[in-house]
Amino acid sequence: MVKILMETENGKCAVSDLLEVMKTLRSPGGCPWDREQTHLSIRNDTLEEAYEVADAIDNGDATALCEELGDMLLQVVFHSRIAEENGHFTFDDVVDGITKKLILRHPHVFGEAKAENSGQVLDLWDAVKRQEKHQESYTDTLKSVPTAFPALMRGAKVQKRAKKAGVDLCDSLSDGRLDAAIAALKEAVRSEDKQAVSRAYGEALFCMAGLQNSIKVDAEEALAAAVNDFIARFEAAEALNPQAPHKAFK
Repeated sequence: MVKILMETENGKCAVSDLLEVMKTLRSPGGCPWDREQTHLSIRNDTLEEAYEVADAIDNGDATALCEELGDMLLQVVFHSRIAEENGHFTFDDVVDGITKKLILRHPHVFGEAKAENSGQVLDLWDAVKRQEKHQESYTDTLKSVPTAFPALMRGAKVQKRAKKAGVDLCDSLSDGRLDAAIAALKEAVRSEDKQAVSRAYGEALFCMAGLQNSIKVDAEEALAAAVNDFIARFEAAEALNPQAPHKAFK
């Protein structure tokens, strides 16, 4: 590493240096832990790094963001190295793919298409994406939403895509569907049927997730804010009555 730093201009490493470091770590004489890793074993690490990037953004911390983006880049390099060793693809293939994707999905910039506003840009993006991924039906677009997404996010995205086919499952407070979902949940709870309760609870949450598309509120952000608000109120209550915070909770 010292040799790499000494050979780089101004003592700063480049992407090529990062790739070389990862190659060394994965080599027979490298790090035993790094050599043992697979795509699956570092899957959760990749997810955690994405959340840490988001946390740095939420906190407005540019220094932390720089560091967390580096950690995220490490995950890209790590997965790419594992893939290269297995003969699947290389880091250069990743860069080539995303560069060409950006050009392809911006025909209003690199082609002849026209887009006067962000809404038209998103419509173009979706149209190109459907063609690119050979999505021939609306169902294909729904199934393409990653199952690894947080459930609220996935629910909202699925319903947003369904809306393009004219299906608004729970897109308005005035259509009574949320009230119906809550009523069904209450009835399921009264029945004491655990399977029915789970299904009704899921339907109510799914309806709430879809509602974000009409009220213009991000479900994940709204729930996160509610959790933080609860913690702040709990802290205040405990400060007033450490032995029985529930008595001071508001």
